Amino acid sequence: MNAMGTDATELAHGLFRILETGDPALAVDVVGEDFHNREAVVSPPACSLPGPTAVLASSAWLRFAFTDLRLPVIGVVGNDDQVWVRLRMQGRHTGPFVRFRDGALDQAIPPTGREIDIEQIHVLDIRDGKVVGHEAVRDDLTMLGRLGVFPPAPATALSMLAWRVTGRAARAAAHVTAEAAEAAALLRDNRS
Repeated sequence: MNAMGTDATELAHGLFRILETGDPALAVDVVGEDFHNREAVVSPPACSLPGPTAVLASSAWLRFAFTDLRLPVIGVVGNDDQVWVRLRMQGRHTGPFVRFRDGALDQAIPPTGREIDIEQIHVLDIRDGKVVGHEAVRDDLTMLGRLGVFPPAPATALSMLAWRVTGRAARAAAHVTAEAAEAAALLRDNRS
């Protein structure tokens, strides 16, 4: 049990509530200082930081692209050391969804206005009453299909190309990188 008096299942629910809301107080209660997100390789650099700041940065990154982001948990199994969470990622794609590779822009998907509803599996490592590790098994192909990227819908492909050529993709990447860094810095600043 941690300071909140929560068990591993409640920690799992708390982690995904942080991603939905960007709640810094909940991040401190749920996420360990040595937290590591294995999935951060496609996210802005601040998402790779250790601890609660990484989860807040990831929240900012996802909420930048998807309004009304919801991550309803369908099921949780595990023990005091590790939990497997089955959930749905839901929301409307109203902002650019920017994916990174090695900290640099890889792909920017301009807003489509489309709804997403994708099932995912997340594996959380728990230690000393906090979440300290995260891995995911996501259906990214289905999500990209819902956004019109795979297989490429002509309108989406042209829009992505136009964004890259005009520099809008790079500006979106810079903007979401700054948003994620700001979310991470907010927690660091409040702790100082």
